Amino acid sequence: MALTKEFKAKDIRETLAATGMKGKNITFLDDFSREQILALYQSAEMLEPFMRTGTNLLQGKALYTLFFQPSTRTRCSHEDAMIRLGGNVITEADPLHNSSVAKNESLYDSLRVTSQYADAIVMRHPDDKEALGAIEQLGSNGSPIISGGYGHVTHPTQGLLDSYSCYRAFGDLENATVVISSPDLSRARSGQSFALALAAMGARIVYTGTSELRTPDIIREKLTRMGARWEEHFDLNVKQHEELFADVGTDLVYLPGCSVKKDDPNREDFMKKLSNHYISLEMLENIKKKTGKVVGVHHSLPRNPGEFDMAIDATEHELYFKAIGFSVAIRMALLAAVIGVN
Repeated sequence: MALTKEFKAKDIRETLAATGMKGKNITFLDDFSREQILALYQSAEMLEPFMRTGTNLLQGKALYTLFFQPSTRTRCSHEDAMIRLGGNVITEADPLHNSSVAKNESLYDSLRVTSQYADAIVMRHPDDKEALGAIEQLGSNGSPIISGGYGHVTHPTQGLLDSYSCYRAFGDLENATVVISSPDLSRARSGQSFALALAAMGARIVYTGTSELRTPDIIREKLTRMGARWEEHFDLNVKQHEELFADVGTDLVYLPGCSVKKDDPNREDFMKKLSNHYISLEMLENIKKKTGKVVGVHHSLPRNPGEFDMAIDATEHELYFKAIGFSVAIRMALLAAVIGVN
């Protein structure tokens, strides 16, 4: 590295400002450039040492978490991140019963009111059209809103966590090949947000799914507009998946999980098709013998029996639990970037 006049000690305030995220809603990750996302990763790396000890970057600030759907990791990690930054949290995990939504208050009104209490809002909502419509109507009359998952199409904070974990594991993502594998890509919102982050960072994306449940058009259009390196494969069996993973030089296989609830009549069909996407430890060992590569396995969690071999938990291939260790740091960086620090 050559000396330049810009050489100096790192200042996290400058790195956070370089994200360009202050005051912005976080909805789709193609809204941000490679340089902005990289600045967020760098901020997260600077905050990793404070995930347990804490810091006061957002002292006096408040976060409101509004979750219309169940969540453990997304809600708790954002709340923990805010507390570790020295801020405060107002949480609503059952708004359909405990908030004024139960009195038929519109989502727009709820967001406009709660913006008076909080410096940022993290929201999960089952209907992406309703959520995005309310946010558009809100305009500049509310606090910045971070999507904790809208409908089936977008879950940007999960995408940032997954891509940050890859960045920490593999370094330059331009050299990474990531397979996103699910029998239902049409409802794999975590996988789609991961793909947008990977595309921004220049990674190669390989989809494998079923021909009747493809990636939503809105995501396909975004990937094409971004000039992403992506391809699709459909209706493969387990052996064909193994061959594909070896042939494309896979670094990581990502499983977005099951979006079909237990009481959904389509769940049985989903689980049947899922068997073609099953990843065994033997498969990974075969690929390593053939290519010399250790293929990582990542999952958005929670997982279901039949998705992959749980023996992978104790091996070098496991990334799904390791990624949780990065979740607070990347969300600390995101909240500090969106709210802004003094």
